[in-house]
Amino acid sequence: MSQEPLVHRAPMRSRSDDVDAGATVERALALGVVGVGALGREDEQDRLARRLERFATVPEGSFVWTVDVDGLAHVGRITGPLRTDPDGTAVDLVHVRPCEWHPSARVPAGVEATFARGGRNFQQVHAPGVGRQTQEIWAELTEGASTS
Repeated sequence: MSQEPLVHRAPMRSRSDDVDAGATVERALALGVVGVGALGREDEQDRLARRLERFATVPEGSFVWTVDVDGLAHVGRITGPLRTDPDGTAVDLVHVRPCEWHPSARVPAGVEATFARGGRNFQQVHAPGVGRQTQEIWAELTEGASTS
């Protein structure tokens, strides 16, 4: 029996309220990346380093979900390693990984519940069946495309 793919939520919201969250997600979708920011309180730098390490070690091929400023969900698939994007400083999206994104009207209930809890962290979605459900949605969205 094969293991279900990993699924993460990626709110891509800065820890700084001064950064427009909509602009961050818009930039990520336009550039084909998923990422985390660098801003945070001085006393949170160790936690930031641990979050960044976890983000960097998510396996390529893992799925991610985000929501844009209009509330539309997007499912993505991580396609490459971590890199720094200094041009993303204005929207606090400097630690990024390549990601193929597709808008999706269907969202697994486990993903919706994870976003409903709020928060700004990139985190794994542990709901039962969410990997299989996301994989099915991905297959429908990418059917006929060169990558699936």
